[in-house]
Amino acid sequence: MASALSDLPPINDDRILVGTNTADDAGVIRIAPDRALVNTVDLLAPVVDDPYTYGRIAAVNSLSDIYAMGGTPLTAMNVIGFPADLDIKVMGEILHGAQDEVVKAGAVMLGGHTFQDAEIRFGLALTGEISPDRIVTNSGGRPGDVIILTKPLGTGTVIQAMMTRGVIPEELYRSVTESMTTSNRDASELMLKYGADACTDVTGFGFIGHCWEMADAGKVGINVRVGNLPVFPKVLDLIRDGVIDAGVNMNKNSFENGVIFDDDVAPEFSTLLYASETSGGLLIAVSGDRSSELVAELRDRGLEAAVVGEITSENPGKIRVCR
Repeated sequence: MASALSDLPPINDDRILVGTNTADDAGVIRIAPDRALVNTVDLLAPVVDDPYTYGRIAAVNSLSDIYAMGGTPLTAMNVIGFPADLDIKVMGEILHGAQDEVVKAGAVMLGGHTFQDAEIRFGLALTGEISPDRIVTNSGGRPGDVIILTKPLGTGTVIQAMMTRGVIPEELYRSVTESMTTSNRDASELMLKYGADACTDVTGFGFIGHCWEMADAGKVGINVRVGNLPVFPKVLDLIRDGVIDAGVNMNKNSFENGVIFDDDVAPEFSTLLYASETSGGLLIAVSGDRSSELVAELRDRGLEAAVVGEITSENPGKIRVCR
């Protein structure tokens, strides 16, 4: 993607507050001195068999980009690729699930676009509102900040296990599905309350990819402590048993030059951290003296939040993964 974007002429417009230069979660454009719009679009392949649940997950995944910037969703439009030979009722259930989540977010579903495709692809194009002086980007982290993750890791591994093995423990399925349908709205509100310096959400590029974008954009180093990472039960066992998410190799090829693994880090953590995540949590950089309060309030809201690392002036633009 970086190679493709490098061939495009730069867009110089004073209204742009967040553009493509830092690979942030959404773009932001000022429309008045005290008002800006935040815009994003995302598509997601099916990750569960139930179409209504898939629609919910895809919507929550898309809405997360607005929340990661500190914005409030205003409007949504469906974008769906759908096979011509598939029962149209399936599409209706997908759209129903997404609309329920959009309404829950306080936004309005305005319509959308449908195109014929060999496989289902669904997501949302979203517009939100944001105050120009409260935008949280991925580039604002400072040495001394700690890194907080608000949801467990492992959705990509579990989805891969469902695809290749067909059956996973029911309790694990429920836990992962509940997480993927849990909005990042509360986490966004709380990061603003505690003055977060930077934020991104953890999705297709995996924990490593999105963490590296935060380090690269901010020209800082990030130490990640695997012993503190929230991980879904049995996920590390699945990895040890050979379940490898399809995004691991892609993300490793893209980001491994920016990552330093300590020798005593177990190899399964490399696979976990490079694996794609679906509708993952927010990765928040906040001052160390406010982190305990923020984690406590996140947990009070039912989120499995944890301090998973810290920002340092060492190794700028790189991640060090340690125990």
